[in-house]
Amino acid sequence: MMLELQNIHKVFNEGTVDEAVLFRDFNFAVQEGEFVSVIGSNGSGKTTMLNLICGADRAEEGRILFRGKDITGLSEYKRARLIGRVFQDPKVGTCAGLTVLENMALAENKGKPFGLGFAINKKRIDAYRSLLEECEMGLENRMQVKVGSLSGGQRQALALVIANMSRIELLILDEHTAALDPKSSERMMYLTQKLVERRGITTIMVTHNLRYAVEYGDRLVMMHEGQVIRDLRGEAKKRTQVQDLLDTFYEISVESGNGV
Repeated sequence: MMLELQNIHKVFNEGTVDEAVLFRDFNFAVQEGEFVSVIGSNGSGKTTMLNLICGADRAEEGRILFRGKDITGLSEYKRARLIGRVFQDPKVGTCAGLTVLENMALAENKGKPFGLGFAINKKRIDAYRSLLEECEMGLENRMQVKVGSLSGGQRQALALVIANMSRIELLILDEHTAALDPKSSERMMYLTQKLVERRGITTIMVTHNLRYAVEYGDRLVMMHEGQVIRDLRGEAKKRTQVQDLLDTFYEISVESGNGV
């Protein structure tokens, strides 16, 4: 098993009148090579789960195993050697004041010692250009342009490429199309599928787009109030339609007293 969350207990505002238990004895596992799409209403625990995996947040109880090794106490920056994350905001994950080329050079050197030599290896520029050509957004012709001047879609595409440049073993996509216009979102999902298939990298994608959840990945997980209430693989996922997910959302809304 690549990733396991075991008996996770997560509390917010513990010891106050606003105390809220999100995860109680929560368990979740991801197999090598899986592409998992995760959906759920606000407050269901999707982003908190990603934060726990990446080390941006800590649980009160429980363990996180990566290839059988306990990484519960491992810092976020050390986990970044194993895990790449693309955030919802295109401005996160790239440095606006540096050029496209400089961003890529920094990404490729992540986790390596920095000396007094040049940060950019000119012998690698053609390889960088080939990676950017796969985006089909013209980024290969803007390598000397500062990232802050790129469009949201271009910047998010660069963030996705950068996340995959070092030898990460798990890719986390945190609603990475949510801030993009429809055309850019479609392009981003096309690029995501291509990169994931080419590298065969294990991927967890949180999304609010039910169509993307149905169409992409080989496993679909629905969360609600800190629990996994649907976990579909194989033929069960292939048969799932957007309307099926909408029906489930309606059912849990009624059960929570929010129905009409």
